[in-house]
Amino acid sequence: MKMFFSQSSRVNRTLTEKEIERNALLSDLEKTKKALEIAYAGFDNVTEPDLIDCYIYEVNSVMKRYKFLLEQAAALSLLPEENVHCAPLSTETPATTLIG
Repeated sequence: MKMFFSQSSRVNRTLTEKEIERNALLSDLEKTKKALEIAYAGFDNVTEPDLIDCYIYEVNSVMKRYKFLLEQAAALSLLPEENVHCAPLSTETPATTLIG
């Protein structure tokens, strides 16, 4: 019995430089968002003062990276218009919760 395959499945499409950059940026955004969630979870579960300080710095660091990546995505018009002006995650840092 013979099997026939369509030729469209054999077409080897290469990604353009823009598509590679877009995919890398979106991947970095997802990884950074996950890292921020992990840092917040770690902060919520520690009681040792040195670890609290460590997680405060980590959350602030990851938050700055996330903000930078969002700005890059907005510059490339990768984000829907409503997401450009509002942050999808809480901007309150652990330091503000301890102080305020």
